[in-house]
Amino acid sequence: MFEQFPLVVEPPGDAAPLIEAAARAAEIWHLPPPELLRVGANGVFASDDVVLRVSRATAPMGVALKLASRLGALGVRVSAPARRDWLDFDGGLSVTAWQRIDVEPGAPIDWERVGAMVAKVHLLDPETVEHPLPFCADFPWWNFDEMIHEADRVDPEARAGLTRALTDNEWWIGAARRSRLVVCHGDVHPGNVLVDAHGPVLIDWDLLCVGPPEWDHGPLMTWTERWGGEPGIYEAFAAGYGKPIDGDVAEAIAGMRLVAATLMRLRRARLDPQYCEEANRRLAYWRGDPHPPMWRAQ
Repeated sequence: MFEQFPLVVEPPGDAAPLIEAAARAAEIWHLPPPELLRVGANGVFASDDVVLRVSRATAPMGVALKLASRLGALGVRVSAPARRDWLDFDGGLSVTAWQRIDVEPGAPIDWERVGAMVAKVHLLDPETVEHPLPFCADFPWWNFDEMIHEADRVDPEARAGLTRALTDNEWWIGAARRSRLVVCHGDVHPGNVLVDAHGPVLIDWDLLCVGPPEWDHGPLMTWTERWGGEPGIYEAFAAGYGKPIDGDVAEAIAGMRLVAATLMRLRRARLDPQYCEEANRRLAYWRGDPHPPMWRAQ
């Protein structure tokens, strides 16, 4: 517990090595040739009814397989391992195989069930979880001093709004370190929930961490207001969670996560101009625009 980094801390890199690793894994495991679905924190490939994930991980990928099996046994619906082994290749890439989820396109997410599943995750004893568990506010992209310094070219109004939000909300970090910490999914939002015929499936556990229970509430608290989500998402999640939380801590976390989302997009925009438009959309909120545009989760 309290490792420096989560399981996946950086994207796996250019697509070519990922494609090669997935193809080699499919050959070794006697699977059909894989098809690239997307590249994000992991390279994700479809091979018939199996999904191959190519990762640059900070720990042996067996920890992810064990975690998925343990969560499934608790009644938390997750992607199930298709194999118990994994493959490591040159360049630090690892490949794991998962059962493909038969997604029902357009099916609504039952957020009460998601909240109930997250409550079960929070019951885990962190000392018994064999998986990297950094403290939630120690993620590399939560180095606000560095990221604010990088944003020195941001206009004064937006910079003042970002700085004010940090100053007003950063108190929760010290309070959390002195309080009860739980195992957190780390990134609960609609993009990490799939729906099949049996209901919601909570995916992408790479940011598993320890933190206050409110850490898993923060993203959804602002999802309707800032990201254009359906009204009532967070209220349904909280009802399913079914336990009281500290509202002040939750609000502070929600505010700082909005700052982090903005600074991360600014960092990405400096490297890739296609993200500039979204960075500017987010800055409008911090300038105090009375009707700021909704953000997009690119």
